[in-house]
Amino acid sequence: MPSPSEFALPFPVNAILGGKGSRWADWQVPSGSNQGVDLKAFDTGAKPYSQGSKAVDKAAVEALAEELDTLQDVFYADRRFKLLLVLQGTDTSGKDGTVRGAFARTSPLGVHTVGWKAPTEVERAHDYLWRIHQRVPAAGEIMVFNRSHYEDVLVPSVNGWITPEQTRQRYAHINDFERLLAETGTVILKCMLHIGFDEQRERLQARIDDPTKHWKFSHGDVEVRQQWKDYQQAYENLLRATSTPWAPWTVVPADSKTHRNLMIATLVRDALKALDLRYPPDDPSLAGLRIA
Repeated sequence: MPSPSEFALPFPVNAILGGKGSRWADWQVPSGSNQGVDLKAFDTGAKPYSQGSKAVDKAAVEALAEELDTLQDVFYADRRFKLLLVLQGTDTSGKDGTVRGAFARTSPLGVHTVGWKAPTEVERAHDYLWRIHQRVPAAGEIMVFNRSHYEDVLVPSVNGWITPEQTRQRYAHINDFERLLAETGTVILKCMLHIGFDEQRERLQARIDDPTKHWKFSHGDVEVRQQWKDYQQAYENLLRATSTPWAPWTVVPADSKTHRNLMIATLVRDALKALDLRYPPDDPSLAGLRIA
């Protein structure tokens, strides 16, 4: 039986984004490597895609949002591909804000978002990927996962609900699941929104201090914050185990909300443009047709 790397993929994402030596290389987790991942090596305050000022970067995000709307229109008409964008990160890392910023101009016709919560009783009665598979994108769709199936390995492993052996088993399940999606036409972009410990404290405090943000705050956020080191280690393990040629991880520095949006919108734009999207062939019966 061939190894996963030997399967003929329609479009390995590493190839779409340029792979080694591309402008994304410094922020992508290498696939097929046994070397560990050190999140401390990724500066949460970095701005590699900044154009010099916050105002200029905001304008760039708005321009990208317009461009994504145009590309999404062709993507929807083309129907040869599907795109899954996974936004994964700790509390306050900006998953909601990314959706609002990067996709502010896109039509709901072809862009959809799922915010994953704790599984329901019905969902728990099935395997943990059952509910995920039902919401992956259809032909011509862009689906954004706000959190994802990775919650089902991060949370249980940190809390000791599954053993290290079961954790490794879930990594393998997820890699095979994502390979299935890739081999059947889905481009998978996975972004780990990397926020600093101090920045998270400020954002959590802002939710407490601002009455209009109380709905965003949960006492459980404080409990999870106390497990910061455990979650950072869990993320490092996960990134190493599940960054693959068909679904690599991109680490996105997220202390700057504007730059976070700029980087992710640029990533999606670059991926869409690399697909050589096109409208379907013209219908010959329309030639010369005039509406009375």
